[in-house]
Amino acid sequence: MFRIDRNLTADDLDKALRRDVAEGLTARPKQLPPKWFYDERGSALFEEITGLAEYYPTRTERSILQERADDIADAADAEALIELGSGSGVKTRLLLDAMRRHGRLTRFVPVDVSGDFLAASASGLAEDYPGLDVHAVVGDFEEHLGLLPVSEDRGRQILAVLGSTIGNQEPLARAAFLRDIRGVLHAGDSLLLGADLVKDPGRLVTAYDDARGVTAAFNRNVLSVINQQLGADFDPDAFGHVALWDAEQEWIEMRLRSLVDQRVHVADLDLTVDFRASEEMRTEISAKFRRERLGGELVAAGFTPTHWWTDPADDFALALATAR
Repeated sequence: MFRIDRNLTADDLDKALRRDVAEGLTARPKQLPPKWFYDERGSALFEEITGLAEYYPTRTERSILQERADDIADAADAEALIELGSGSGVKTRLLLDAMRRHGRLTRFVPVDVSGDFLAASASGLAEDYPGLDVHAVVGDFEEHLGLLPVSEDRGRQILAVLGSTIGNQEPLARAAFLRDIRGVLHAGDSLLLGADLVKDPGRLVTAYDDARGVTAAFNRNVLSVINQQLGADFDPDAFGHVALWDAEQEWIEMRLRSLVDQRVHVADLDLTVDFRASEEMRTEISAKFRRERLGGELVAAGFTPTHWWTDPADDFALALATAR
């Protein structure tokens, strides 16, 4: 069974892009949120990034799921899987298969902002898992959690946020997001988080600044998105890619550095913005975690951490917590 709720329209996305670009380009310092990397080209570039030798998070998280999916299913003892930012569903299938082996799987709720992509991937899962109730939701999970189809009479649930997506938020926003997740779950439901761990800064920087320049192209792609969607005249080649480690915050920052003094006009916003040579604009943070820190944040949001699974090198972790 397959159905889809559309809580986010193309018009909603256009308004959000206009707001984020107007606010970000006039902020001091300038910044853009990472969600706008992902048009068709940006998504293809990110898929290429996940296969790079330098970029370990995706393959490491997948290896943990391959090893521990049955343990996760046993610990959560859930009938339904809700996944925020479900994407292509490769890792999703590892969880669904384990939950089906556990004998409790009845429902899957994938959530993503891309309606067409979500419809295709979720309907495919419905075909591959006969009898599974697949209820897809098109929405921005930072804004539309309250619209998720959850209720106490539908059995125990596990909500998954994989890919270290949680690291793209600053601490206050992350705390609010975790509280919002707790607000839609019921006591006894589970939260599964993928979290990239603190490690040697050299390895971290290299993971976000690969030798082939794929991440640099991905970073600059946000400028192409603004050009295409808002009639801007950014020259992506006039910006350099920067990845650096902030030791105090324990996160990687990606930035775009203006290589020259330049003026950019965003026609659809009637906005003109000046960049000084060497001026940097932040496009993403990717926080890295320690077990104690993430556990404390989960407790503060209303969860009890119960399990922590990692790879042999302690590069990445899957944390399971129960809503209390």
